[in-house]
Amino acid sequence: MESGPLVSIGLPISLFIIMIGIGMTLTARDFHQVTVKPAGLIFGTVTQILVMPLIAFGLCWALSLPPSIAVGLVIIAACPGGTTSNLFTLLARGNVALSIVLTVSASMITIMSLPIFTNYALRAFVGTQQEIALPFGKTVAMLSLIVLLPVVIGMAVRAWLPRLANRAEGVVSIFGGLVLAILVIALVYGIRDRFMELMAQAGPSAILLNLAGVTLGLFSSRVIGLSRREALAVATELGIKNGTLGLMVTLTLLHSSEMSVPSAIYGVLMFPIGFLLAAYGRRVIPAGKDDGVPVSSKLSEAS
Repeated sequence: MESGPLVSIGLPISLFIIMIGIGMTLTARDFHQVTVKPAGLIFGTVTQILVMPLIAFGLCWALSLPPSIAVGLVIIAACPGGTTSNLFTLLARGNVALSIVLTVSASMITIMSLPIFTNYALRAFVGTQQEIALPFGKTVAMLSLIVLLPVVIGMAVRAWLPRLANRAEGVVSIFGGLVLAILVIALVYGIRDRFMELMAQAGPSAILLNLAGVTLGLFSSRVIGLSRREALAVATELGIKNGTLGLMVTLTLLHSSEMSVPSAIYGVLMFPIGFLLAAYGRRVIPAGKDDGVPVSSKLSEAS
């Protein structure tokens, strides 16, 4: 997996396309609606960027995870939500605009925060071996290229060719899911001899990390006064991570299949939990409206 063209070439290109899809969901109105009441944006961004990695560190020490698995868990915890989180927010009747802006804001900050948390995890769990240290400058440059630039391109397409953006964004979301599925299958095949051992090591921590994010989003959001729809958006962003980005960091920058296992396992386990969250949202939130805006209108804006 480490040196194949699927990882070295296909993965960055695929993530670039996926991030264009995120950009094509954004309009000026999305930013306006969220910034008028910024509590959800501030809380969701802080919890994604800071609290989730700290929870991951706590799980690593509490569960005495092997060093490679521990580093991988911190990496997936430090990743932002992906396009899939926007879809699950829609299915859960959450605040889609908040979900979209949280995805983008966290993706932008991740350019700086992910290398910091990854290097700290490498020092804490693996030691100071130079050959596996994550190069800060190279990582910032690569994340800028595959996160910031494509989002700007997607927003430009949305502004200049809105009909094309409406059609393409849904295709890109499906493409993102397929890319993650292919990567997970290829990774599992590559480590098939040790898969059950690694699953036993990384599975419980991945589940606990996911449930911690969802629980934090649902209950803490309500404590600070967010609506149910805003709380669902935050919970989904904390629970549905950009697994493709986690795999890119571990496979193309750290060249470690074992460190990529938490991202792969998390990428699988987050889907059933996401569907449960969607079912909960559809049960507690009446159909037809999303914070005063019809769900059908929100869908057309988000797509």
